[in-house]
Amino acid sequence: MTSVHMEIPDLRTVARHAVPRVVEGTLIPLALFLLGLRVIGLWGAMAAGLVWIYFAIGARVVLRRRVPGILVISALTLTARTAIALLAHSVVVYFLQPSLATTLVAAAFLFSVPLDRPLAGRLAADFCPLPVEMHANTHVHRFFRQISLLWAFAQLLNAGLTIWLLFSQSVATFVVLRSAVSLSVTVIAIVASTLWFKRSMARHGIEVRLPRWQRAPAAVTA
Repeated sequence: MTSVHMEIPDLRTVARHAVPRVVEGTLIPLALFLLGLRVIGLWGAMAAGLVWIYFAIGARVVLRRRVPGILVISALTLTARTAIALLAHSVVVYFLQPSLATTLVAAAFLFSVPLDRPLAGRLAADFCPLPVEMHANTHVHRFFRQISLLWAFAQLLNAGLTIWLLFSQSVATFVVLRSAVSLSVTVIAIVASTLWFKRSMARHGIEVRLPRWQRAPAAVTA
């Protein structure tokens, strides 16, 4: 079997794509919510998160930068959450909806497998840009089908733990722990996916490696 080499982006490239998503989609909304909870109350804290999402989208539109699909989804889901919670006059409804949405995401991962359009492969580009030829590779496509099942389980676990926290903790404690649980489950799933990817490709003679650091050429002296 002929050995094939595939390069995936180095950690700096991955971080450049992933860290802004985490800060923008998790850390800033969390900080705004906790600040709003102390200053303007619970419903004001909810509104602060909604304002932030639309500000992030508007800033990209004004600067003519690409709006990530995950940011658009966040805006739509957060708008629906707020509207439903206001109509129901229930804080529990507001916080319960993300867990229900997470369950639906798990279902989307699960049902994308028999449709042969694995959701894991579609979302990978948002956090770790891969060469087009990698997505076209048969073994890589099969891997994304398998890993979609892993992410379906991870999302169900995340939803279950979050619902338990909702009914057992105070609002402030719940918001902090929910973010910690969600981030922990996501990081564990990412690490497991990365290790699985490397081992899966190795079984098919495909070596996955990070590109080496390129040193600047030495100056030519007379």
